[in-house]
Amino acid sequence: MGKVYLIGAGPGDEGLISLKAVNAIKKSDILLYDRLAPKGLLRFAKDDAEIYYCGKRPDNHYKSQEEINEILIQFANRGKTVGRIKGGDPYVFGRGGEEALALFEEGIEFETISGVTSPVAVLNYAGIPITHRKQAQSFHIYTGMSAEQIDIDWELVAKQRGTLVFMMGLAKLDGIVKNLLKYGKPKDTPSAVIMNGTKASQKIVIGSLENISEKVKLAKLKSPCIIAFGDNVKLSEKLNWYSRKPLSGLNICITRSKKQSLELRERLYDLGAEITEINSIEIERIDNGIDPFIDKLSGYDYIILNSVNAVEIFFEELIERKIDIRNISAKFPAIGKKTAEALEKRGIIPSIIAKDFTLEGLYDSMKNSIKKNERALFPKSENGRDYLIKKFEAKGVKVDSFSLYRTVTGKIRGYENLKDVDIVIFTSPSTFKNTIEIFGKSELEKKILLSIGPITEKAIRSKNLDCIVSDNYSIDGIIEKLIDIKKNGDGIFV
Repeated sequence: MGKVYLIGAGPGDEGLISLKAVNAIKKSDILLYDRLAPKGLLRFAKDDAEIYYCGKRPDNHYKSQEEINEILIQFANRGKTVGRIKGGDPYVFGRGGEEALALFEEGIEFETISGVTSPVAVLNYAGIPITHRKQAQSFHIYTGMSAEQIDIDWELVAKQRGTLVFMMGLAKLDGIVKNLLKYGKPKDTPSAVIMNGTKASQKIVIGSLENISEKVKLAKLKSPCIIAFGDNVKLSEKLNWYSRKPLSGLNICITRSKKQSLELRERLYDLGAEITEINSIEIERIDNGIDPFIDKLSGYDYIILNSVNAVEIFFEELIERKIDIRNISAKFPAIGKKTAEALEKRGIIPSIIAKDFTLEGLYDSMKNSIKKNERALFPKSENGRDYLIKKFEAKGVKVDSFSLYRTVTGKIRGYENLKDVDIVIFTSPSTFKNTIEIFGKSELEKKILLSIGPITEKAIRSKNLDCIVSDNYSIDGIIEKLIDIKKNGDGIFV
């Protein structure tokens, strides 16, 4: 017998997920996610996990609730650990209670993992505290789907002095306003409607009970939205911290491998961006390529590792073969700061760090110091350029080279298109090549493309696509350029 985890994933910002929820995702054999669950959470899934979409829209139920219940039961009966990822909290208008009862009736073990509920978080990201000691000492949450039905006591609701919150109620906004006014709620009551709260596409409309419906129609808001009434709404202008972050409002697509994406993802997220992570490449080690050169390692003047991947895999090879690094006297030049840091973690101080983070820049930094008849070892990517090899050989340096690793297409989970993305970052020709193969050129034509440097730019332009190029060919340079685009890109973002 298997087990089912009903996992609350929060309202949209994937950072609002608990450690317990992440651990449940990591151990699940089967994952079912709904429309409002952050797709980025699928990156925590096991490599062999089966993933299914079972989302429901207000006007289109991809799977009925009964079908979802049956799927959970079937997989659990096969002995699988099932993670059911639900937006917000499973028990707050999420029908998690129905799923839990269905599992209980079948004698299936289940566990419900609480999630950050959207009424609290969405208002927070809009600068509206759901309670405030002087203005709202309570809050009241209703489902807007039943706003015009008799199970809401409008006379009682209208008299509440705390913050009123209606979920899933955009289509019923006029009816909600009408009933509140009918039963005595002042027409100047501060009102807010927040679309896609906690996400880059978040939009906030502020008004009064008297005019909020008209303002929402003019703003063309779409579901999902959360509606709030109360004096706390007035605090939005002062407390809207989310919109003040340098990259807030941007959905930025990272196309690197899963491991390489981690630092960039965290830094962009801290700056307020929503991240779409497409692992267009994965790094695959090529075993035994180093074997013909093992006995020569002590004789090289230079060992050139031109990426963090090359550093990590090269030293893995040495450790597995029990090669003592003290027997290697070669100098290790570094193509950039990250490669230098990777070397330093292994006790190697780079002999030189290129100012321009390209093979051309590395050669320019070394050309006056290399000498005829010196020996160099160049472990590289299987499809890596031979530029440095040719330049060294032209100087009379004897170069040995071998393929240390290759890039392969990564596994894409949860993303069928890039429709929510504003900017796509490419850090190598292979990330661009694989992304265009996965999603097609037409998908990229609609986006701002940002290249880390001229080599990647050349690959992008070869497909007749325009792009912006980082001034500094590094992660720092990419971040600086993104901030500049957001700050000075008038008219780019609508």
